[in-house]
Amino acid sequence: MRVFDSHAALYIDYYQLTMTQGYFLSGKAQTTAVFDYFFRENPFGNGYVVFAGLSDLLEILETYKFEDAEIEYLQSLGFKQEFLQYLRSFRFNGTIYSMREGELIFPLEPIVRVEGSLIETQIIETLLLNLLNFESLIATKASRIRFAAGNRKLYDFGLRRAQGLGGIHASKAAIIGGVDATSNVYAAYHYSLEVAGSQSHSWVQSFGDELTAFRKYAEIYPDNCILLVDTYNTLRSGLPNAMKVAKEMEARGQKLKAIRLDSGDLALLSKKARALLDAARLNYVQIVVSNQLDEILISSLLQQGAPIDGFGVGTRLLTAHNCPALQGVYKQSVIGNQPTLKFSDNYARTTLPGRKKVMRYFDANGFFDTDGIMLETEEGIDIFYHPFFTEQHRNVEEYTAKPIMFKVMENGYIVGKLPTPTESANYVSHRFVCLPPEYKRFENPQQYKVGISPLLMRLRSFLFEQMQKGSLVRK
Repeated sequence: MRVFDSHAALYIDYYQLTMTQGYFLSGKAQTTAVFDYFFRENPFGNGYVVFAGLSDLLEILETYKFEDAEIEYLQSLGFKQEFLQYLRSFRFNGTIYSMREGELIFPLEPIVRVEGSLIETQIIETLLLNLLNFESLIATKASRIRFAAGNRKLYDFGLRRAQGLGGIHASKAAIIGGVDATSNVYAAYHYSLEVAGSQSHSWVQSFGDELTAFRKYAEIYPDNCILLVDTYNTLRSGLPNAMKVAKEMEARGQKLKAIRLDSGDLALLSKKARALLDAARLNYVQIVVSNQLDEILISSLLQQGAPIDGFGVGTRLLTAHNCPALQGVYKQSVIGNQPTLKFSDNYARTTLPGRKKVMRYFDANGFFDTDGIMLETEEGIDIFYHPFFTEQHRNVEEYTAKPIMFKVMENGYIVGKLPTPTESANYVSHRFVCLPPEYKRFENPQQYKVGISPLLMRLRSFLFEQMQKGSLVRK
């Protein structure tokens, strides 16, 4: 189900429209082009990124059009009538190759390749970057939190702190990255996600006393009762009252699901709570904690032996704490039938030309070893060179190669069936097992090997030299 029900065509930077009109008026409407989406640096100091946002992008593109109200608005901005007439019948007819949603991806490799007319490929740039950059960022943060938490339950509680409506896509991306359920009902409705939540301090404060508040909640929600025990005093009041209610529920043939700690020394309180619960033969009552959690704090809590069964992660998940954006870019690699590149005095920012694909090479144990970027028509490549330090190379002759880019849209229509967030999350889990541990650690992870084929390297060098010569002539 689409989050955008209308006006998706205006989800765009103004200059995309001015360029598009310029292409149209310059007679370039039917000129073909290819663009690549990639990023240059892992976020969070991480060793990988979880790719997310593709399904939202494809759903929007399949029905992408300019509605009458949008045309009227663009007319008020001064766009020319002949261009507006063109937009009235415009739809995206391009073809897209992409890695799967949920794939583990790495810097510099093309993740998405968009082919079509120059106008088609240009006009979707902002939409593509917004969705893929943001959702991949949140999915990666969620993956880090999942890695820290192990197999314990993870809940997304972050909507109230998210950046506006971005919280909708963020909750979906969090599920892809490994979170079990979300408090975000809107996202759960749109994406068929599992919902979760307990109660707030205001619930407890709304009753005459804490015990009454707990009893009433257990009466209304006997099958999913989680009691927040820190409104007044966790050990003196909240926990004893929760245990009393748990025993009353037992007498009715019911079970208290969990208690939640939302403040204080979570390691110490969880240990004391576990001891008291176990002493009262309430071993089945779980302990869930929340309050400014992230992968670092969760790791610390577990290293201290905190007996925690679940984590409610909010602000630092949905706001991608300490890394506000994934620096993904969208660069032209073919114009007409000619390979092209973005020239830069900084060679590391010079792009890779031509239609390209990516192969992933696996070692004998099934672990990722190297990703190789090559031209679309190449096969059987045995050696790859570092994209910038070309004296470094990797021989992959003894490794097993598998393609990781597939056609996902043809002539503007989705190819096959889009995965659900849960299906993408399962794929992440499967791929994460194949990632060697040195890329997963939080401190100084190894940088995954991504190389380019000899032919691609020569093509880039040739175009680079030609552009340098052209620059010298112009001077």
